[in-house]
Amino acid sequence: MVRTASPAVPLSRRPLTPSDDEVRLWYENALGWPTVPGVPVRLAVGVRFDVLDVPAEAGCAALERLERSGGLGRGFPVALGDGRMRLLVAAGSAEELPGLLEWLDWGALELDLVAIGVGGLMDAPWPPGAVADGDAGGGAGGDAGPAARPLTPVRDGSQGAAVWLRPPEPGRGAEASLPTLSAMGTRGGARGDRDVPPNLVPLVNTVATQIHRVRLRRACAAAAARADGQPLAFS
Repeated sequence: MVRTASPAVPLSRRPLTPSDDEVRLWYENALGWPTVPGVPVRLAVGVRFDVLDVPAEAGCAALERLERSGGLGRGFPVALGDGRMRLLVAAGSAEELPGLLEWLDWGALELDLVAIGVGGLMDAPWPPGAVADGDAGGGAGGDAGPAARPLTPVRDGSQGAAVWLRPPEPGRGAEASLPTLSAMGTRGGARGDRDVPPNLVPLVNTVATQIHRVRLRRACAAAAARADGQPLAFS
């Protein structure tokens, strides 16, 4: 079930469930993002935005690092679901990603990084303010919901229906905040200036670095666990 949370009004005792039609209309009317027929509601990728799909743990670590280093991690929409993070980037970025990874010297490694572009689909997260039962934090005054979730490694909370970690902002030109390759070398891209799209290059490099670190950390932990389970060998 779903209820609507407000920072000023106590949560209703009876959860409110937005219909699929209401969710679809919010994306199409408030944002101008096309959806495709069917249930659940899905967004058409490659028209107004592309998606970088990464493990949630690595994605959260990358955004935290980017925010600390100058604000690039702020502003553009980010969704969570099924243990994955979906970073919305400028349309056309999916086609640029293979060459960009090669240029950044990541091309030789197998990274758990999926670029979704033209023809792809993305499950539509609940619109901002719609919070799944048990997800609102239980505050009597009405907590902020998924849009205000801290950038910490997501485990059980990332399973299930998609939610917005940072939702798009209707009426402010959501696409203008999306990281794009065309911002490389511009002044605003480094400072996070809202008049200039953020730079896709440091975003991809940081995400790739965190994905690789997570994989190495897990590989080391698995190797240590195997070693602990083996009897000592004496020559």
